[in-house]
Amino acid sequence: MVKDTTFYDILGVSVDASSAEIKKAYYLKAKVVHPDKNPGDPKAADNFQILGEAYQILSDPQKREGYDKYGKEGITEEIMLDPSAVFGMLFGSELFEDYVGQLALATLSSFENEDDIQDKEMQQQRNQEKMKVLQKERDEKLITNLKIRLETFVEGQENEFTNWAQSEARRLSTAAFGEAMLHTIGYIYTRKAARELGKDRRYMKVPFLAEWVRDKGHLMKSQVMAASGAVSLIQIQEELKKLNGVENQEESMQKILEDKKDSMLQSLWQINVLDIESTLSRVCQAVLKDPSVSRDVLKSRAKGLKKLGTIFQGAKAAYSRANSLRHEDDKAITTGSTS
Repeated sequence: MVKDTTFYDILGVSVDASSAEIKKAYYLKAKVVHPDKNPGDPKAADNFQILGEAYQILSDPQKREGYDKYGKEGITEEIMLDPSAVFGMLFGSELFEDYVGQLALATLSSFENEDDIQDKEMQQQRNQEKMKVLQKERDEKLITNLKIRLETFVEGQENEFTNWAQSEARRLSTAAFGEAMLHTIGYIYTRKAARELGKDRRYMKVPFLAEWVRDKGHLMKSQVMAASGAVSLIQIQEELKKLNGVENQEESMQKILEDKKDSMLQSLWQINVLDIESTLSRVCQAVLKDPSVSRDVLKSRAKGLKKLGTIFQGAKAAYSRANSLRHEDDKAITTGSTS
């Protein structure tokens, strides 16, 4: 018997909803009530906050059990993460969907386990097959979007393109984690464009090789940091598992979660960065190697892409992994590496 159904009602799910159903309900409702979607609504932030708190409680098995038994009295408020941070890290801002598509973490969160599949490996294989199809659709949509955005520059309207890009950067920077997203997108845009433009120089000259080596080095660093982020999340999970059955279990768990809040967000961001960068690398390559247009058009696209990336990177600060993730008060969640 559930003492209080308020959080279930907020998410619009039944009291026996599965974890997958809760995640999906949160994602769908968060897209509707997110402040980015309701700029003129003074209650938007509060509505989003309430929705986020409901999700955080019901998505955690132990918090959910406590809530089911004791209602809101069973919730410890001080360990709540900022709902904007949770949504931003898991799903990204809708303002950026035309640039990065739906993030892989969001897609995975929306999957529901199929009742007719009991084998975990088979379920994982089915999910991987779904991901491949959805990722291909994501890439194709982003390729089309990027071609359209660069068309103004390709047509020779450079001033109009620059004015639009600057206005777009200002608009996107207002989103949750907007600056971090802009810097990540801008970095890939400038690197891929510079690499293509470098090929116009004499073959095997140092400038072109430097871009190639830098590109490869950055990809390896992104992969290492994503792996590090995943390992960090696993380590936190293992720490929590060790507390099962120990004295003062709930207090110990609360302390770990409080101490690791920033680490968890940073880990999620590192995983998202690899997803964004690998997706945009494919998108840029398709746009800059399009066989259906002339070499002059491809060169113009590369120049426009580099300018767009430079403008995006210019939002407040130069890109670095040490300051790529910020709280809303502009304080960085620091990590040990930069690029």
